[in-house]
Amino acid sequence: MNWTDRYTYNYPTKIRFGKGVIQELPGHLKDQGFKKPLLVSDPGLASLPLYAQTVSLFEKAGLSVTSFNEIHKNPVKSDVVKGVESYNSSDCDCIVGMGGGASMDVARAIALWVNHPKHDLFDFDDAKGGDRFVVNAIPYFITVPTTSGTGSEVGRSTVISDDQSHAKKILFAPSLLARMVFADPELSMGVPAFVTAATGIDALTHNLEALIAKGVHPMAEGIAMEGTRLIFESLVEATDKSTLESRAKMQMAALMGAVAFQKGLGVVHSLAHPLSTVFDMHHGLANAIMLSHGMEFNRKVSEEKFTRLQSLCHLPGKGGQDFVKYLRDFNTQIKMPNTLKDNVSSWDEKALDRLVDLAIEDPCHQCNPRPVTRQDFKQLYEGAYHA
Repeated sequence: MNWTDRYTYNYPTKIRFGKGVIQELPGHLKDQGFKKPLLVSDPGLASLPLYAQTVSLFEKAGLSVTSFNEIHKNPVKSDVVKGVESYNSSDCDCIVGMGGGASMDVARAIALWVNHPKHDLFDFDDAKGGDRFVVNAIPYFITVPTTSGTGSEVGRSTVISDDQSHAKKILFAPSLLARMVFADPELSMGVPAFVTAATGIDALTHNLEALIAKGVHPMAEGIAMEGTRLIFESLVEATDKSTLESRAKMQMAALMGAVAFQKGLGVVHSLAHPLSTVFDMHHGLANAIMLSHGMEFNRKVSEEKFTRLQSLCHLPGKGGQDFVKYLRDFNTQIKMPNTLKDNVSSWDEKALDRLVDLAIEDPCHQCNPRPVTRQDFKQLYEGAYHA
C-alpha cells in the first residue's frame, strides 16, 4: 500500500482516504444536492489556518457554510442544544463534523436530535435502549477527522455528558453512521506532539481492548491486531518527525480501532472515563496512564493474545509481563506518563470514591475478559497514583 495515494473503501461506512481528499468534499455535497452545510468543530481547530482553508473550499464551491464551534473538550448537552439551534436558525441541510472525537460527537448528536425534537437528548441513552426512539431520518452527515484517536468518524454512537452531574451518556443508533468519511492525513500534520501522542494512545487502547474483549469476533480481532501493529510502527515517528506516511498509518489505525471495538472495550476505558469527568482530563491522556495498569490486570487471561502481538509487532520479550513493560516504555518514548500522581488536581478518599462509583457505572468493563469489582477499580486507581 502506498500511504500517499488516495483510496475508497467501505467497512461499513464509505471511506475516502488519502492525501488531499478534503478537496473533494465540497463537490461531493453539491453532487448530493446540498447547499447549506453546518460545519461543526472545536474552538482550537476553528482558530487554525486549516479550518479557514476548509471554509474557503466550501465557499469557492458556492456552498453557504455555517460554522459552529462552541463545544467543550469533553462535550456536554448544552453544546448540542446550541448546535441544533444553529442548524435550524441557518436553515442548514447537512452536517459535517470536522476535528477530533469531541467535534464528531457533538456533530453526530446534533444530527440525531435535529429531527427528533420531541425527545430529550438523553432519552436516546443506549443503556436504556434509547435507539428505539430513533425513528426519523438523520440529516446527511459527513465526518472529517483531523486527529488519529477516537475513530469517531466511523462510529455509530456519541458520548455526551450531563452539564450538572458530568455523567457520560452513550447515545447509539445504527443510522448514526456517517454517510461518508473524508480521511485526509495531511489535515493531521500540524497536530501538536502531545495531542498526537494522547490521541494515538486512545487508538491503541481501542485496538488492544477490542482484541482481548470477551466473546468471539474473528474479524474484529484481526482488524485490532493490524491496527495495533500500525500504531507501534508509526506513533513514535508521528509524534517526533510527523511524516505524512506515519500520519497516514495512524489515521488508518484509528479507523481500524473504532471498527474493531464494536466487539467491545474493557477496564481501561472504564478507568479513563471517570478521570475525564472528575478531573476534566484529556481522554487520551487518561487512557495512556491507565493502559498498562489495565493490561496488567488482564494479563493472566490474555497471555496468548499478548504473545501473538509481540510476535506480529516484533516487540521485545515474550509473554504478558514483557508486553505490559513494553507499554510503559512505549509511553515514555512518546512522552506520556504512567502515573496519576502529577496529573490530577487533588487526591483524597472522596475523589477516589467518586472515581470508583463512575467506573462501576461505566458499561465498558462489562466486555472486559476478566470481571472487575469495586475493590479492583479502587486498587487500580491507587496503583496508578502511586506508580
